[in-house]
Amino acid sequence: MTDLDTTFEPTLEAIEAAQDIVGRITRVTLLDSAKFLQKYVGSPVFLKCENMQRTGSYKIRGATNRLALLTAEERERGVVAASAGNHAQGVAYAARELGIPATIYMPVGVPIPKLEATRNYGADVVLHGYNVAEALAGAQEYARETGATFIHPYNHPDVITGQATLGLDILDQLPEVDTIIVPIGGGGLIAGVASLVDLKARELGRKIRVIGVQAANSAPFPVSIEAGQPVKIDAKATIADGIAVDEPGSLTFELVRKHVDEIVTVSDEDISRAILLLLERAKLVVEPAGATPVAAMLAGKIQGTGNTVAVLSGGNIDPMMLEKVISQGLTASDRYMRIIIGLHDVPGHLARIATILADINANVIEVLHTRHNKGLQITQVELEISVETRGTDHARLVLDSLRAAGYEPRVDRDATI
Repeated sequence: MTDLDTTFEPTLEAIEAAQDIVGRITRVTLLDSAKFLQKYVGSPVFLKCENMQRTGSYKIRGATNRLALLTAEERERGVVAASAGNHAQGVAYAARELGIPATIYMPVGVPIPKLEATRNYGADVVLHGYNVAEALAGAQEYARETGATFIHPYNHPDVITGQATLGLDILDQLPEVDTIIVPIGGGGLIAGVASLVDLKARELGRKIRVIGVQAANSAPFPVSIEAGQPVKIDAKATIADGIAVDEPGSLTFELVRKHVDEIVTVSDEDISRAILLLLERAKLVVEPAGATPVAAMLAGKIQGTGNTVAVLSGGNIDPMMLEKVISQGLTASDRYMRIIIGLHDVPGHLARIATILADINANVIEVLHTRHNKGLQITQVELEISVETRGTDHARLVLDSLRAAGYEPRVDRDATI
């Protein structure tokens, strides 16, 4: 990978050829109108549902193109990849369909659904290390020892060209698109889509904007663009593990710098809200990385975009993680609050507070009445009430009503269901 030509630019002919290859294995996913999002950007919004793609993400596009272009000798030696999820499944599925032996290194502790899916697609799975970096080191050592071809998740011309086919799909489904919003991890997807869009813009005679979204805790592209070269950052944990990288790829960086119009970042709280909204309004299960374009809209990071396509890049979310994300999303949307109220230890307060909440249709989920918290005086008690509300305005009404009755409620901002 160190000898890659960083002046690489995918051609329209190569992308169209990749579409023929990729189309034999993948499906053309739904492009669905999302009127409930229009109020956030002031323009029509459409969802490109790659969460409904085979293997549950767009990754199969790049993997299929890369594997299909291997020589007969390379196919015989097999391929190896390292991933905790989507790339693993994409490589495993494509390898099975093309009759190529595949070995996938995954970290110990990888979510069971992703592990089982990768195995079920026919790959030989090796659990190695406790994070993706350690699994990656194992996979590269395996490639050196066996001669297997290492399949990089994003930093390869054939992978980028394969991912660019998503852009062709969008232009076929919505020729009048003005803006495409794409999640960014290592940059393979957005590099391909943005390159394709600029190539087609010459035919169309108009500009189509491409906006990238990174998780704020793991966002090397903005600082790299500013520095003019790939910069390795000290990435922090994020729920958007599918786009959690600490450094752009050498190829993807150059393409993003040339072709992407804007990059924004979103918080884990923004992402949780987006996942919850997509579940409730679009009836779509979307993983945290795939929900970042919608998160950017909800956070007010994107405005005035014309006909806008948000790429939902994947739907592979562990059920345990989904439970946590829904809980965080309810809290972030002011649909759930834990209220703490200090009281004098006399009868009647609990009944009075319950009446206040009932009168404004706030649903009490849980109540804790205690004398034992540190800092309480002997004549004091503390009341913790978990309340379900209808959103920000209703949550504000709950607090205002309690204050009007003489109480001093405070909200536990870290509380989730």
